[in-house]
Amino acid sequence: MTEEMSRALTAAERICRSRGLALTPVRKRVLELLLEANAPVKAYDLLAALKPGAAAQPPTIYRALDFLTRAGLVHRVEALNAYTACVHAGGRGTAELYVCEACGMVEERHRKEAGSDGPGGFQVNRSVIEHYGRCAACAVVSQNA
Repeated sequence: MTEEMSRALTAAERICRSRGLALTPVRKRVLELLLEANAPVKAYDLLAALKPGAAAQPPTIYRALDFLTRAGLVHRVEALNAYTACVHAGGRGTAELYVCEACGMVEERHRKEAGSDGPGGFQVNRSVIEHYGRCAACAVVSQNA
């Protein structure tokens, strides 16, 4: 386990503890798998990695992903129907995901918003904006091709 992953898991445990949430071993392992990945991961791929060779059931992974998403530790990349670890866990504001269509890399940024309420007092729980294109490295490669 890398030092960066260890810090991310420690932060996740702290966030959960401060909110009275339980980061169970399964939830923690799913978060570890997402932190290890270099690209968004689909739920069934996480399920296979979670319990290789075992007959784990899909609700196991979906419950863990739902918890991690609600806790702000994971983002669902809507257009890809996949998940990625939140690098700004516990942060406020809108998550912006920059998804490279060539290599699958996802870069996350958060922007602070002046108001978190929508029209008519609608209260926003979470927002994710997805941008699709090419990362700098892939753009250079395609220009040189």
